[in-house]
Amino acid sequence: MNDLDRLAVNTLRFLAVDMVEKANSGHPGAPMGQAAMAYLLWTRILRHDPADPQWIDRDRFVLSCGHASALLYSLLHLAGYDLPMEELKRFRQLGSRTPGHPEVHLTPGVETTTGPLGQGLVNAVGMAVARAQLADRFNRDGFPLFSHRIWVFASDGDLMEGVSSEGSSLAGHLGLGTLNVLWDDNRISIDGPTDLAFTEDVEGRYAAYGWHVQRVDDGNDLEALEAAMRAAAAEERPSLIAVRTHIGFGSPNKQDTSGVHGSPLGTEETLAAKRNMGFPTEPTFHVTDEARRPYLDAAGDGARAREAWTRLLERYAEAHPELAAELRRRSVGELPEGWEDHLPAFSSDGGPLATRSASGKVLNAVAPVLPELTGGSADLTPSNNTFLADRPSFSTAEPGGPNLRFGVREHAMGSILNGMALSGLVIPYGGTFLTFSDYMRPAIRLAALMELGPVYVFTHDSVFLGEDGPTHQPVEHLAALRAIPGLTVFRPADAIETREAWRWALSHRDRPTALALTRQKLPILGDNEERAREGIPRGGYVVADPTDGEPEAILVATGSEVSLALAAARLLGDEGRRVRVVSLASWDLFAAQDEAWRRSVLPPAIGRRLAIEAGVTQGWDRWVGDSGSILGIDRFGASAPFRDLAEAFGFTPEAVASRVRDMW
Repeated sequence: MNDLDRLAVNTLRFLAVDMVEKANSGHPGAPMGQAAMAYLLWTRILRHDPADPQWIDRDRFVLSCGHASALLYSLLHLAGYDLPMEELKRFRQLGSRTPGHPEVHLTPGVETTTGPLGQGLVNAVGMAVARAQLADRFNRDGFPLFSHRIWVFASDGDLMEGVSSEGSSLAGHLGLGTLNVLWDDNRISIDGPTDLAFTEDVEGRYAAYGWHVQRVDDGNDLEALEAAMRAAAAEERPSLIAVRTHIGFGSPNKQDTSGVHGSPLGTEETLAAKRNMGFPTEPTFHVTDEARRPYLDAAGDGARAREAWTRLLERYAEAHPELAAELRRRSVGELPEGWEDHLPAFSSDGGPLATRSASGKVLNAVAPVLPELTGGSADLTPSNNTFLADRPSFSTAEPGGPNLRFGVREHAMGSILNGMALSGLVIPYGGTFLTFSDYMRPAIRLAALMELGPVYVFTHDSVFLGEDGPTHQPVEHLAALRAIPGLTVFRPADAIETREAWRWALSHRDRPTALALTRQKLPILGDNEERAREGIPRGGYVVADPTDGEPEAILVATGSEVSLALAAARLLGDEGRRVRVVSLASWDLFAAQDEAWRRSVLPPAIGRRLAIEAGVTQGWDRWVGDSGSILGIDRFGASAPFRDLAEAFGFTPEAVASRVRDMW
């Protein structure tokens, strides 16, 4: 390491230390240990342009160990991104662009929101999948529009989390050669040495996954690091580089201890570390023009690469105008003109239809005109109806295949969908049983935080899936999903509502959507076409009203219970009672409507309200008020045919009608 390299590395190292010291909060140890490999990657390998952080073909850098955020912010500042020194000095403060863990869309140059360990690494798997699909779709001879690589820094904690095992296994199976992970092998976690709980052969594990594996014994050896990175970039397999580093490198008293993991060094130890490394102790946040030069030179190379790519795109538009137009459309988030004309029609003449089946029909109807639509299932494809017929599955042989085979890996599937969505150029979806949404919850939460648009196809949405019993019967899951801010949850009542929920989901790419769909067949609600078309985007609407006057009571339901409510309303109508039926398919959308719409659907003057949903009653009091009642299931289910379960839990027209009579 020459003098300029040493200065540039130490500037990066101590910017991170000073950020943590000023905030009196943060993680200085990982940035101190990773500084050399970060410097090498960002100045000699990574292709990026700070003037255009969203350049489509930039290399991606994912800091999966998001607690090392001070390192990333220092890199971005030194490279010339719009992250001034004032923001570094406001690290972890209210309203800053330097939060405790990196957040995409908040800080220019941050590729994904990281912090929950393992998520970033598996987001990168999704980025590599999307990159392969896009290259297959758009690259042509002489026009390598998509040639970028994905680089990840991962910690011991990232590799301990189960989600990274799932994602890494799938990445090896799929041969995602553009994915490169540098493992910060510092052997220290919060509790102490990692061998307290983590003694496996990581390199052997990744070799077994089918990855290319290398080791660099000294994380400050720039020559060895560069050789390893270039070898990784030449590989056709995903690559793991195990880099032996020292947490808190340079700290005389805290290096290689857990004490430097999540706490500031302290004033005296900071000064001692700077003296130990031959770095000025004053001023803090010390950066010289000489220290910036390698970072800015690399950024200049990236700017020239981006300019060359732009010229390539101009020539591409002349040679392949239709593909260029599609790429432009996708890049601004537009859907093809007339795509909605391909949505299928559903009629009660066709008989009852499970909403999972209706969902599959919608997917297959629009897929031919939405080439950006891609997804699959966690080994439940026939049950989830997520397969795009007559289309290939994604593989090394078919990198453009839109059908993704995730295997039994819900944890990874959720994170991969986020990585794909971050491209901004594909619309990913993933399917499993609603009860297994628990496995995906961390990724769903991050999708909402990042304002991404994956679509979750959750089938087998209630106890009425039947004989599989309570292990597979979701009860609390709708309430749990509804609790996530920014997630839109639909539980459609029939095929028409399912189609309209898909229309909404595909048209709103700035938030994730969950569809809760039935296994059992449901009647199509007669002449409900226009009402559903208007009502589903509003979250709730009147499905049926009495024909002989104003309603005296309201049945409010979702999903399969809407047709149940209609049957109960008919029974009550025969007795001369006037009952309105409301489908409240999406609580969050209904809550976002103006008061006039909400009052038109649920008039405050009608206090007799019964909510009907085959799940926990939590939250329903908001919609039924003090005078209303709730028919739900505040216990686990049972193994039996679904009609027997309906009888046992009181979900029959007669039982519902009896509950309403009790309100008079």
